Amino acid sequence: MDKNHFLKIAVTVDYHFPDEAQEIERCLTKKGYDFVHIRKPEQSTGSVESLIASINPDLRPRITVHDHFPLAVKYGLGGIHLNRRNPLPPEGWKGRISASCHSFDECRGFMGQDYVTLSPIFPSISKPGYSGNFDSDSLINFLNSEDRPPVVALGGVRESDVGYLREIGFEGAAMLADAWRKKFRPESFYLQFITHPNSKDDAVNQARTALEGGCRWIQLRWKEATDNDILEAAVEISELCRKHDAIFLLDDRVHIVKDARADGVHLGKNDMPVEEARKIIGPGAIIGRTANTTEDLVDGVFEGADYIGMGPFRFTTTKRNLSPILGLEGYRKGIEALKERNMSIPIVAIGGITEGDIPQLLSTGVDGIALSGYIINSPDPEATTGKLCNLISHEKQNSGK
Repeated sequence: MDKNHFLKIAVTVDYHFPDEAQEIERCLTKKGYDFVHIRKPEQSTGSVESLIASINPDLRPRITVHDHFPLAVKYGLGGIHLNRRNPLPPEGWKGRISASCHSFDECRGFMGQDYVTLSPIFPSISKPGYSGNFDSDSLINFLNSEDRPPVVALGGVRESDVGYLREIGFEGAAMLADAWRKKFRPESFYLQFITHPNSKDDAVNQARTALEGGCRWIQLRWKEATDNDILEAAVEISELCRKHDAIFLLDDRVHIVKDARADGVHLGKNDMPVEEARKIIGPGAIIGRTANTTEDLVDGVFEGADYIGMGPFRFTTTKRNLSPILGLEGYRKGIEALKERNMSIPIVAIGGITEGDIPQLLSTGVDGIALSGYIINSPDPEATTGKLCNLISHEKQNSGK
């Protein structure tokens, strides 16, 4: 391994999802990863073989497999990864060898291998509550020692951690959740528009108006519509969002997210679990979760949601079966509860919000504001959207966020 090159490794999720081979190829050709580790201990050899066979043969030398070692030989993969389930390489293996380690002594036991992964370094992204095992001083001392193999950081690692990890002495970083999930810019999250249409044309026009006003996050919510109605509207809204570089989500309707060309889905409290939705639409989709209480907020983090829509702030006519209103204090309590648990997640406030509420809401620590009726019912929805975008941007700048 080139000592001057910092390795970036993507580790697969443990389930299969649609278009997974293409996502693996994208990691290697578009996202800057050196290797992809296929880790699926609970999957059958046949299903893993189908995945590998679907990957471009030219990229297979950059694939490492954690289990099902005979497939590495059969398909010309570049590496195998040793673990407690499979502690020995196949006889005669000439490719890369890496290994899983959870202590400094384990690492030293693999001197001579290409590299080892050491985990968990940070609190897990995909497994909230699974914390890092190493204090910074002992970690730095170990990385500065000579009696060790090259070490790749694993566990809660994000792209933003790469500089720090390289600085303290790691030879690489392996990412699971952060490698696959779609990144969204914070500014796109600041103002979210949720449709409340009576027809397909109404839905498309509402989305178009919000986008032309400067909003960069659209959620298609149309509870009474059929799947076909949603798809017809979604195809047009998706194209509009692409032109404006905006995020596009469906409300619920997980089963049609792919056909709708949406970036993800927002799940209500009574919709399917986040984990189940990810298996249908893949780990790269954005998945939001509704929270009405502090307990809901914490549960959403543990479920692995990408963001939380928390509300209602006050009474709203755009949603039936409204939960008890939160007011400003409800948001403060929820955010404080996350801090006490050392948790964080983007939070968007929703429910009967008007322009005058925005400064105080942002002061509670929420990251964004979701609106529907206030924009739709204004005399000039496009101008209102632009005014709200400017207001939120101004408040964010003044707060230093």
